[in-house]
Amino acid sequence: MTTPAREWTPRIWQGCTLSAWLRLILRNRFAISPRFFYIPIVISHVSIGHSIARIIQEAVYGDRPGRTPLAQPPIFIVGHWRTGTTLLHEMMILDPRHTYPDTYQCLESNHFLLTEGIVKRWFNWMLPSRRPMDNMKAGWDRPQEDEFGLCMMGQPSPYLTIAFPNHPPQDQNAFDVRDLPPRQYRVWKQAFGRYLSEMTYRDSRRLVLKSPTHTCRIPTLLEMLPDAKFVHIMRDPYAVFPSTVNLWKSLYDTHGLQVPAYAGLEEYVLSTFTMLYDKLEEAKQLIPSGQFHEMKYEDLIADPIGRMQRMYDELNLGGFEETRPRIESYLSENAGYAKNRFPMLSEEQRETIARRWGSVIDRYGYTRR
Repeated sequence: MTTPAREWTPRIWQGCTLSAWLRLILRNRFAISPRFFYIPIVISHVSIGHSIARIIQEAVYGDRPGRTPLAQPPIFIVGHWRTGTTLLHEMMILDPRHTYPDTYQCLESNHFLLTEGIVKRWFNWMLPSRRPMDNMKAGWDRPQEDEFGLCMMGQPSPYLTIAFPNHPPQDQNAFDVRDLPPRQYRVWKQAFGRYLSEMTYRDSRRLVLKSPTHTCRIPTLLEMLPDAKFVHIMRDPYAVFPSTVNLWKSLYDTHGLQVPAYAGLEEYVLSTFTMLYDKLEEAKQLIPSGQFHEMKYEDLIADPIGRMQRMYDELNLGGFEETRPRIESYLSENAGYAKNRFPMLSEEQRETIARRWGSVIDRYGYTRR
């Protein structure tokens, strides 16, 4: 059951433009739980402000931000949810030569150039200090998934399922955006390219991006950014399964517009995992030498400095010795972080994971159990 305090937490959809918000609720036939009656009223009003702010930003800046070339090829952190992508992201952005999409740029992607300074200064109270799914730090300046920025722009995304969790999963063809209708695919690429350019206009350093959905989009990302680099992080699937189920439950509770029933959630996690790793295996052969690196979460935890240095060497990033003290300081500051604990998997769940995910378990050297 969602707590009253959480019910009043602003939903991520409050960053949508009016058109993006109306498309979302219309396609779901306004099927909002009565207890959340006030949320669409608030978002509808706020979304008008976002649309106006976008118009003002375009009037102030013109098309310069959207045409800004990326100074360096970006780095994409890919992998399934709950495999350590956030930890790796936080460590990689400690490099002073790197920048990243922060929470404000992702939740207010339509006008962050215009409004970032004001909102970050006066409205930091709007966000919780910790992420609900894993108790990691949260805030406007914290790194965030750029997938949310695309949602706020009205682009198709599997994350729209979070808003209406009791409906069938939405926009599953937007995992691999090549599966979108041709016109929608072109618009997606234009929107994502403009988004990266606007972030580069704000900060010209190398972008480091993290969204698990991009794991399925490597062919498209290489088409758009042929020199992009990719870092894949993997974790024991038996740990990933309960953590991912908890992730979606937490997001449905915190940002859903329906009281979630969680029907079919475990099957969704099972099937999405298989699809994601099938897409990754297909894409690996397309990535040029020197642009792809893989690591295990367990290895990163056991030897963070050694694993990071190896990644820097294989991707020819250079400058690790300058970044090393920052990573060591980060590790020291977060030494007391306690990971979530979940109930033991049932025998049936273990058997299902071994059967459905067995090929991935074997491929990455984990043990079926």
